[in-house]
Amino acid sequence: MKKLGLTIVLCLVMAVSFGQKKNVADALKIAKDVKGNIEEARTKIKSALQHPETKDDAKTWFTAGQIENYQFDRENTKQILGQQPNDVVMYNALFEIFPYFQKAYELDQLPDAKGKVKPKYVKDMKSIMRANYPYYINGGVYFFEKENYQRAYDFFNQYVEAFESSLMKDGETANVPSDSSFIFANYYAALMATSLDHKTTVSAFKRASKYDFHQNEMFQGLVQAYQQEGDKENMEKTILEALAIFPNDEFLLVTLVVNYIEAEKNDKAIDYILSAIKNDPSNAQYYDIAGYIYENGFKDVAKAEECFIKSIEINSENPESNSNLGRIYYNQGVEQLNLANEIADVRKYNEERDKAKDLFRKALPFYEKAYELNSEMMDPKVALRSIYYNLDMGEKLEALIKIMGDEE
Repeated sequence: MKKLGLTIVLCLVMAVSFGQKKNVADALKIAKDVKGNIEEARTKIKSALQHPETKDDAKTWFTAGQIENYQFDRENTKQILGQQPNDVVMYNALFEIFPYFQKAYELDQLPDAKGKVKPKYVKDMKSIMRANYPYYINGGVYFFEKENYQRAYDFFNQYVEAFESSLMKDGETANVPSDSSFIFANYYAALMATSLDHKTTVSAFKRASKYDFHQNEMFQGLVQAYQQEGDKENMEKTILEALAIFPNDEFLLVTLVVNYIEAEKNDKAIDYILSAIKNDPSNAQYYDIAGYIYENGFKDVAKAEECFIKSIEINSENPESNSNLGRIYYNQGVEQLNLANEIADVRKYNEERDKAKDLFRKALPFYEKAYELNSEMMDPKVALRSIYYNLDMGEKLEALIKIMGDEE
């Protein structure tokens, strides 16, 4: 009786195992049939993927990938024939192929009972993936147009991951050169990542910045990602790395200098901006920044004035430079007026006050120009109100006070 019972148990185990292997075969057969029910095939393979007897078999996972590929091919064939495919069904099936193949590849690399590795499915999986490569780009574009940036990123990113995977590099005697589609996928994955979480954004831009395709733009994106997180250490490191390749990139230079200014590293800030001026002497913004550093970092008003004047000579329509130069003269005027107010002698007081008025008159055109160019800037409005008052420009003062009152 005991022997019979054991025999029955063994038969049941064999039957279950055989049943799961049959599920794998049946699932593939259903998927191959153009009229077969893909959902039924998926149900059968899902059971085999979970069962102890078949879940560690490379064939099971390879078959799961094949089923998704057959689903993808059904919809893609409609597209080729000029019919309307179900795009979501088509692309979702495409996306599922590679994860299954990855697992199949891992299992296919395991040694057999004799300790030998004899892969069975690598060639077929690589063939399917290569044929499908262009459609990952199409999938990314499709979901981008639907404004589903997470899903768009998933497709561009999966193209990159597949291209660089051990599966696709298996058997290659040398590194496969990166083709244009691979580089485009890196680029567009980074662009899509800007709508996602910080970690994904950093990873995508860091990867894309390795390739010579909008490379400076990719460095800029990585810098901005670090900047938004307040990660100044990695931001500086990335900028310096990028400047070694793009020494004249204005965004990178300005961001680095501003970072040094905020950190009160004025020596570094002025060194970089003066070097930038040497390389690009017609850049008005560089002179404006240099003036700011001299004025606020080194308290060297004379050099600051010189830089702001040069900036305006290059670009007279820059509201910041005009406001900055106006501030130099206005602050001197305020100091002079304060000095005059301490003098008791009326004649000397009038003389010193007139000097203050001269400085206010000197500041006036630059502040008015800044206000004309950008009426939203607060500094010119506040200074002009004081200048108009001190120069007895009543009508202009009343008009400005009304404007500022309406804005409040």
